[in-house]
Amino acid sequence: MRTTGTVQKTETVPIQSSSDVVVVRQRVRAWTTDMKFSLVEQTKIITAASELGRNTLEHGGGGKMELSLVVNGARQGIQLCFSDQGPGIADIAQALKDGYSTGQGMGLGLSGSKRLMNEFEIDSKPGVGTSITAIRWK
Repeated sequence: MRTTGTVQKTETVPIQSSSDVVVVRQRVRAWTTDMKFSLVEQTKIITAASELGRNTLEHGGGGKMELSLVVNGARQGIQLCFSDQGPGIADIAQALKDGYSTGQGMGLGLSGSKRLMNEFEIDSKPGVGTSITAIRWK
């Protein structure tokens, strides 16, 4: 996904353990609070970040999240980019279907995260890794 705005600032959070997923949530909460998102919007963004961070760890073997403040005209938003060098997603359309899971989960993670954000794009190549970019605008 090309950023649909100008990046104003960024922060990178490594994801190598379950405690890093907690840090992902904490950093996203701090950013969304600073950006003055409503409590409901904060909850949606943090929920999506938590799920995508967990997927990066569990399915991608670890990676990173890059948080960005993006501005497009008069609006601003938060952009979350998760990337890993894991096995990749063979069938992205299938992975985005509610109920599809490669693990023990309910299969709502990717599709749910997509619904919680305004923009959502997955780039994945089997054997190379996965990159997910999601934006929530104010």
